[in-house]
Amino acid sequence: MAARQQRRRQSQEPKQKKQEPAVVQASGHEVRVSNPGKVFFPALGLTKMDLVDYYLECEAAVVRHLRERPTVMKRWVDGVDGDPFFQKRVPDSAPEWIQTATVTFPSGRHARELVPNDAAHLVWAVNLGVIDWNPWPVRRSDLDHPDELRVDLDPRPGVPFAEVSEVALGVREVLDEHGLLGFPKTSGSGGIHVLVRVEPVQSFEEVRRAALALAREVERRMPGRATSRWWKEEREGVFIDYNQNARDRTVASAYSVRAVPDARVSCALDWDEVKDVEPAELTLQTVPARLRERGDPSAGIDEHPARLDALLELAARDEREGLGDAPWPPHFRKRSGEAPRVQPSRARKGRA
Repeated sequence: MAARQQRRRQSQEPKQKKQEPAVVQASGHEVRVSNPGKVFFPALGLTKMDLVDYYLECEAAVVRHLRERPTVMKRWVDGVDGDPFFQKRVPDSAPEWIQTATVTFPSGRHARELVPNDAAHLVWAVNLGVIDWNPWPVRRSDLDHPDELRVDLDPRPGVPFAEVSEVALGVREVLDEHGLLGFPKTSGSGGIHVLVRVEPVQSFEEVRRAALALAREVERRMPGRATSRWWKEEREGVFIDYNQNARDRTVASAYSVRAVPDARVSCALDWDEVKDVEPAELTLQTVPARLRERGDPSAGIDEHPARLDALLELAARDEREGLGDAPWPPHFRKRSGEAPRVQPSRARKGRA
């Protein structure tokens, strides 16, 4: 009902007058931007062209986290107040220079997804309504072996951001002890992501297994503040979403502008910033100057690939001690050793 009322109000509002298309020179290509004055962030009056300008200025930092990665297009054709939709397949009408990769989903289906390797790709997708970038953790040279482990810290409602920061520092401690270097960033929403470059030798299943072992170890050290529990009714504090490492799951990449009213950016951080960072201060309007003045804290991320052997040994220890697999997302097939895919409260009622 609320969605219908919102659409009715939008239909009654005066439509923005369309502007002539702009032509942007980017990476050796002329890219057409239709209706460049279309407002994408109404609360700030920021337009499609403002978003294009952001990605042009921040290209090097943005593309660092997208290069050679198949990327889902989440399109906000009516700006952040509209309803988005996911487009996994690059249309046949795309320019010849658009780069792609054909990925396979858990269902067995395939899709030719965008590989945004330069500024021209960024502008082309923004013109379609893309605001943030959601890449796979693989490169198109090897689509079955991730080169990135992703730690997604998702706070429960009411949990202050300071507690998310504490859990992020706890994640860093566990990573350090297992020979892994983490690169933190704000999620652009209420959480923090920690990215770890790894050698592309393990499958999605093994990388997820390592992420689950990491989440459980942080939970043991920070009871009540960090949790690996999949079911929301069992969570406390900050959820460490190990399932973001399952095949075809994605998170917003570093330097993505997020589709929120204040145009926040998922911004890379130095570890000494994590404790006191204010995510609301990292926006489309402030991050370009930050990059010019401070540089990119994640600039060296590709120089530190590591192996997951130590975390996989931790996973094996957990399994020997009776901790089996944790629940997978619902669209994945049931796995051997996986806990029942039913909310604990419903399971208890069923037994009663």
